[in-house]
Amino acid sequence: MTSSDLEQSIDQLLRSSNIVADKRLIAELIRTSLQLGSESTNTLNLKIASAALTEMSEAFSMFAPYANKKKVTIFGSARTTKDDPVYKQTEAVAKKLADNGWMVVTGAGPGIMEAGMSGAGREMSIGVSIRLPFETSANSIIAGDEKYVSMRYFFTRKLMLVKESQAFICMPGGFGTLDEMFELLTLSQTGKGNPVPIVVLDLPNDPFWQDLDQFVRNTLVPRKLVSPQDLSLYRICSNVEDAFAEISNFYSTYHSMRFVGKRLILRLNRELTDDELKKLNLDFADICVNSTIEKVQISSQETSDQDCIDKFRVAFQFARRDFGRLRELIDAINQK
Repeated sequence: MTSSDLEQSIDQLLRSSNIVADKRLIAELIRTSLQLGSESTNTLNLKIASAALTEMSEAFSMFAPYANKKKVTIFGSARTTKDDPVYKQTEAVAKKLADNGWMVVTGAGPGIMEAGMSGAGREMSIGVSIRLPFETSANSIIAGDEKYVSMRYFFTRKLMLVKESQAFICMPGGFGTLDEMFELLTLSQTGKGNPVPIVVLDLPNDPFWQDLDQFVRNTLVPRKLVSPQDLSLYRICSNVEDAFAEISNFYSTYHSMRFVGKRLILRLNRELTDDELKKLNLDFADICVNSTIEKVQISSQETSDQDCIDKFRVAFQFARRDFGRLRELIDAINQK
């Protein structure tokens, strides 16, 4: 089959399937699938690709009705028992968030995952579980709910636990929790994920994350393996009120961001004064490339997408090398 014949066949398939939106992307998925077959990709690799795409499709569909709801993902150990103070604290912070309109997303298993759902309640909980030999079903709070999906691969599950949420709380946990927490930080540090509040929550007078923070400050920073600004990417809290305040304050003035061309547009819940802008430009000139932070009108791209059209905006050309400083800029905006 020639390239032209292939494109005609794909176009015909799309038309017969009544696919109108995002035809280019759907066509690319078809081409990629055919390429895997034409390259004689081995069966195991085909199974991985097929299963990953299938379960992502299921998860996208499950999350779709809640796209406009605020969501916070809670990570933590599956081994935490109900009589552990960490379990009780997780219930409390989840309840506080749910009472203020946040849906709580967890891995749907036992321990901290169950505690988060117990605090939030079934109606405000979303579960994304992993199929393991020793953990074969969801906890009793979310099992059988339409807001629950089970996944085979850790990487697809992690994608859904991270992609859909606007805030994160990490409770004490083992290898899996540390993996999830450090991936969150990596996404924020490299700009692969938008800035979000990442709370690492300790019990009062019982340090867990503080010990890890000391390793970061005393070993990683002096060796220049991370920058001092990267410490702004997370917050250590030791009580429910501080954790909730960190999340809610992050979105007090700041709303969201979007790159349009070379410019970074920050969408805000209120308009900044001229004096506030002047102070920001003095303090954050180091991350502005041949530009200043200035008030702007909504871009044509945002208008076309109906993307946060009611928000105030500032924009500048961001030096995409220090996302810790970007987080500090957002913090400064929220302090006004």
